[in-house]
Amino acid sequence: MGQKVHPIGFRLGVTKDWQAKWYADRHYTELLQEDLKIRGAIESKYAEADISRVEIERAANQVTVTVYTARPGIVIGRGGQRVDEMRLFLEGITGKRIRLNIQEIRQPELDAYLVASNIAHQMERRISHRRAMKQAIFRTMEGGAQGIKVTCSGRLTGSEYSRKETLHQGRVPLQTLRADIDYAIAEAHTNLGRSGVKVWIYKGDILPETKMPPIEELPPGGVMAWGEGESAEVVDKVEEEKAPAEVVDKVEEEQAPVEVHDEVEEEKAPAEVVDEVEEEKAPAEVLDEVEEAKPKVKVRDKTKKSKPLVEVRDEVEEEKASVEVKDDVEEEKPQEEQQVE
Repeated sequence: MGQKVHPIGFRLGVTKDWQAKWYADRHYTELLQEDLKIRGAIESKYAEADISRVEIERAANQVTVTVYTARPGIVIGRGGQRVDEMRLFLEGITGKRIRLNIQEIRQPELDAYLVASNIAHQMERRISHRRAMKQAIFRTMEGGAQGIKVTCSGRLTGSEYSRKETLHQGRVPLQTLRADIDYAIAEAHTNLGRSGVKVWIYKGDILPETKMPPIEELPPGGVMAWGEGESAEVVDKVEEEKAPAEVVDKVEEEQAPVEVHDEVEEEKAPAEVVDEVEEEKAPAEVLDEVEEAKPKVKVRDKTKKSKPLVEVRDEVEEEKASVEVKDDVEEEKPQEEQQVE
């Protein structure tokens, strides 16, 4: 069989707080009976006020009672008349001074006890339990819950045997301690007997708050200048411890001082060595001999002037005329040979 743990008792001291805040070495049973009387009196007198829970806190000679209700107007009354009546009534029961506080529940659809009591009242009016459960689930999810589970048990719909029905929507992580789960039980007093209603509502996770360091107050002049205040001094000390100025200068000098860098460059390639290497590679005399050994290219004498075009034409015509004369002479030679024959 499964062992069920009460969701609120499982989270007490983690995400939930106690509804009774007091401690007693002696007379513990008497104080416990006083608490039960106070809760019973408030519930019986304000049955229609939709009271979710009552928190009781005890001091030396005073009892502080805080009532959480969805209808604070009914509890307070006109001008606080009903509050004064209830305070005097509780003082008469306990014989101690009572301080009564009223707290309003702004979203009753997210309160497990109010949802369960609403379903129980509908079952007492002979409304179908399944319809009441579906309406409650729809309203709770519309209100912003991440999950809800509702269980009804007893002689449902007037059956001869007892049974249990469960409806749920969303997720309800019962084993997660940081999950904000509200749980409550209500009873429906029907003609066929009592029917129980259980409601689990998951509202989200409660994460631990991050602790921020205290912020220092600014001086009356306005913005704190660098180097002022305790924080600036601490920062300066930390920076000095990490890399003081003298150590930084020594490290920089050891890494690459300027003078050593210049000396290394001079040792690598001083001007005299460079000149000697260049002279060894190609001295002037060797270069002159190489140039003389190369074939010389005839350079046209720019001083000579070109002949004019007229003289060139005359020379060409004279050459042509000489060629024609030679042709005539050759033609005359065969004629003379024929005459000789």
